[in-house]
Order: sequence, then C-alpha cells, then structure tokens
Amino acid sequence: MPLTSEQLAKAKSLGFSDKQIAHLIGTTEDAVRAERKRIGLVPSYRLVDTCAAEFEAYTPYDYSTYDRGDDEVKGNTAKKVMILGGGPNRIGQGIEFDYCCVHAAFALKEDGFETIMVNSNPETVSTDYDTSDKLFFEPLTLEDVLHIYEREQCWGAIAQFGGQTPLNLALGLQKNGVNIIGTSPQSIEVAEDRKLFSAMLDKLKIPQPPNGLATNEAEALVASKRLGYPVLVRPSFVLGGRAMQIVYSDAELSHYMRFAVEAGPDRPVLVDKFLEDATEVDVDCITDVGRFENPADGTIVIGGMLEHIEFAGVHSGDAAMVLPPHTLSPSVINTIRTYTHSMARELKVIGLMNVQYAVKGETVYVLEVNPRASRTVPFVSKAIGKPLAKLAAKVMAGKTLKELGFTEEIWTKYWAVKESVFPFNKFHGQDILLSPEMRSTGEVMGLDADLGVAYAKSQMAANSPLPLKGKVFMSVSDAHKEHVAEVGKQFTDLGFELVATNGTATVLEQAGLKVQRIYKLAEGRPNAIDLLKNKEIQLVINTPAGQSPRADEIKIRTTAVYTGTPIMTTLSGARAAALGIAALQKSGYAVRTVQEYH
Repeated sequence: MPLTSEQLAKAKSLGFSDKQIAHLIGTTEDAVRAERKRIGLVPSYRLVDTCAAEFEAYTPYDYSTYDRGDDEVKGNTAKKVMILGGGPNRIGQGIEFDYCCVHAAFALKEDGFETIMVNSNPETVSTDYDTSDKLFFEPLTLEDVLHIYEREQCWGAIAQFGGQTPLNLALGLQKNGVNIIGTSPQSIEVAEDRKLFSAMLDKLKIPQPPNGLATNEAEALVASKRLGYPVLVRPSFVLGGRAMQIVYSDAELSHYMRFAVEAGPDRPVLVDKFLEDATEVDVDCITDVGRFENPADGTIVIGGMLEHIEFAGVHSGDAAMVLPPHTLSPSVINTIRTYTHSMARELKVIGLMNVQYAVKGETVYVLEVNPRASRTVPFVSKAIGKPLAKLAAKVMAGKTLKELGFTEEIWTKYWAVKESVFPFNKFHGQDILLSPEMRSTGEVMGLDADLGVAYAKSQMAANSPLPLKGKVFMSVSDAHKEHVAEVGKQFTDLGFELVATNGTATVLEQAGLKVQRIYKLAEGRPNAIDLLKNKEIQLVINTPAGQSPRADEIKIRTTAVYTGTPIMTTLSGARAAALGIAALQKSGYAVRTVQEYH
C-alpha cells in the first residue's frame, strides 16, 4: 500500500472514498478497505438530534465521520433489517421507490424487526423521524452501506425497493457477506445482463424483439443493418431510460455512439428492433416461488396489468396507462399471464417483479424484466386496494403469500388511469415530445366505472382538463394522415370545430369534414400561435413529423403548454381525449374516495 497509515487516515478524514483513493494510488477498492480494516480505521457515527434537545428523539439522524470522537449510535441485540433507499430524487428515480421503502419499514416493524433506513435524501418520507427505527444519512455506495451493515450487525438487507441505484450494489454487497433478502443478486444479474436474459427467454420459448449488443460504433452499425431501422438503442444498467433513443438512420446511430454514450466491453449498448405501433403493457407481480425448493410449490399473483395509452417507445414513467387493459384480447392477456409466471419461476423471484411487454397483433414480446419494485407499484397498490410493497417485504423476510392471505389476482370492476405530470412550463423552448428517456416529475390517478370519465379525471388532476366545447387544432405528420379523419370525425360529432393547416385540412375535407384553414407559421397570419395566444383554440392534436421535429412544431407545442391548452402528441392520446369528453358531456362525473371503490 503506497500510503502510510497516517496518510490513509488523513485522506479519509478529508472525505475521500475508498474508490477514489484506489483510483489515485492505482489499486482496488477492496485492497483499500482491507488495509483500513487491518489498521482499525473505520468511521464512527454521530447523531443529529431531531428534537433539538427539547425531548427525547426516538429516531435521530445518524451520519459517519472519520474525525476523532465517541460513537453516539447505541447498539442493541434486536434482529435488524437494512433498507436501501433510492438516493437523491431526480428524474428517473422518483418518489415511487421511496413509497416502497416506507411500506417495507412499516411491514417489517409489524413483524418484529428493527428497521434501519439508509438514504441520502432529506426530502423523502423514508427519512422522516417516525418511519424507521434508525436512519443513516449516507451515500448509497458499497463502502458506506457495508460500514453500516457491519456496525449494526444486521440480519439482512433489502435492495429491491430503492430502484436501480441499490440494485446495482446487490452483487457487491453479497460478495462482502451481506445477506440480501428477497430475490438473489444472481437472478437480478440474469435479468439485467442482456446475454443471460436472452438465453433465459430462448429457454422458456418467450419472444423478444430481435436485438444485438455493441461495444463500439462499427458493431452498432452492423447490428442495426441486421435488424433494420428503426432501432431502440440504450446503455446497460441505466436509470429512468437515460440516453435511450429511437434511431432511424446510420447517421443518427453514429452520432449517438460518438456523443451520447461511452461504450466498451464493460458497458455494451443494447440495440433492439423497435416495434412501431405496438401496444406496451406493464405488469407488476408478487411471488414467493424462490422460497421453495420446487418453484412450482410457490404462489405468483399478478398485482396489475397496465396498458399504455401511447404506443410503445414512451418510457413507462411518462406514459399514460389504464388498469385493467382496455383493448387487449383475452388470449393476449392469458399469454401475458403465462409468460409472467414462467419468468418468475425461472428467476426464483422472492418479492416483487415488473415486466414490460410490447403487443403487436396477437404476438406478445418481452422488452425487459426487473426483479424489483417498479415505479408503478404505488399506483397499482392504490388501484387494487392491496399494499404490494408491504406484502413483498413480509415475503422477503420469510412469510409466504398463503400465510399472508394474498393468493388471488384482483381484476377491478372500475378503471384506474395513470397520467404523468411534466415540468415543461418551467423549461422555456423545451419540446414536450415523449421518448424512451423519462422526463416526468410526478403522476396522478383517475378512477371511475366509466373509462372515459376516469381518463378525464386524470387529465384534470394533471392540470390539463379536457374542454367540453370549442375548437380543435389538428396538425399531424404524413405517417398519421390516414387515421386523422377518423379522429377528426370523433371531435366534430362531439360538437367541436376543426382548425388545421393545409396538408391536414385537405385530408379532413376529403373525408367530408368542415375545417377552418389557417396559415403555417412561415406563411403568414392568422396561424396556430396567434389562435393559441388569443385563447381561440381549446385543444391541440399535433403528432411529430419524423425523428427531428420541425421548428414550427416545437413552437406550437410549447405555446400550447404556456397558454394552458391541452395537447395530444399521439393519435391514441387524441382518441382517449375524445372518449373522455364524450363521457363528460353525457353524464359529467362524480367524486368518490379510493376507499369507496375498494
């Protein structure tokens, strides 16, 4: 070790991590950790008194330090479970995972465990003073988590509820003696590693979109040539779909490989054939099959199937969704159920599992499997009236679903619609088009016995209430022109007037619809922006013209956001809006609590 004991102690007191020190002196993180332990250099823990000494703080906030001083954290002999949080909130790692961590803490307390929360974000419920028995404000790194696990002499640790951040630590923690309860890190690796995942699907005879791996630009071009454009490209082990993109040409792919990602043997880029006009479906299930020697003895319960309103290609965190599915055939639903059960048994899942499917015709393709809590778990739990995260925590700690009395799938007799909330009005000039990369900052739920009313409620909650009368501006790409007349007729039947630029107007008029023609932005006035600013347009339907949106489109979409005008960027979204408006015009809506639905 090139550093003396004094130098190592000084580096740690200055805040250098083992990983940083290893990088600077040309060794490994494991070697630095071993040397620290050999010389007895470990952190002590201090506490922040959450009650400012007015009265006893039952859950003070603990933090580590290498400065000299007494360790202020009290030890005990309770059976402890460590819950790894999601870390700092940012787009892609949202509050949904914090919900799961909080429910895990509550559930394990009920079963007699002492709960230890590790999270570095003060703006979450998991870090509230009354959520867990002990709270450590520490970064979610291998080094810091191991310190706490060893210091507290925990029985087990949960990495399944904090999203991708703690999941990426699972294998390293297990190698260092941590008892990861729930699905094994080896099964997580099978689901995350594209080669192992493909081999598993081949074994189970489950279709997946044709795909390939690339570690450099040349390999990516070869893969895309074999698959045919468009392709979906993404790095491995990403958070919130970061740097995922649908690519339509060699030039776009070359630009992506050079500037968007760092590819290499350890960081392959996944290249998937993109299934255009496919319907995406999210499935959340809970299972205890990994507890049994014979997985067939375990129980698998699908918590919810969520059908996306937008076509495949929009990140599940951004897509509007309907539970239960509203357009899928019974045979497709049964296929999804069969595939979900097969993969849960093969991966020996204990706790939660999320699967994303793409349905094209009657063929069901698996896009990805996450053997962990997903961002849809809170929504599904509220929609069906069962706390999936709580149940999963109890399963991970040793109980079976039969013991917990949850063995039957719940198919609701009402509709639950999830809509996402976006921060576009705070980012001037930013295009609002959705993509495989997540951009939403929250979500809302609409519940009703009528699907149209449920969708309309979700739009009201997302601050984009649907209009009941007025003018609809329609401007769609050439690819969508064959379907635009059908959508236009839906709105004229509802009493709306249609407004369009020449290309879309011609198609609508050929279908016998009356249209007010307006100029394109470069042609003159009045144009769409004038009408939006004058509040003469009550709804915008604008689908993008190809992968690189025209400047006019972006101006129209951003103006719609700033003027508070509802806007649909897909025809499927426009159809849902028409359905919602029709339901509101017919019967209005009533308000009921979630508890009444259950």
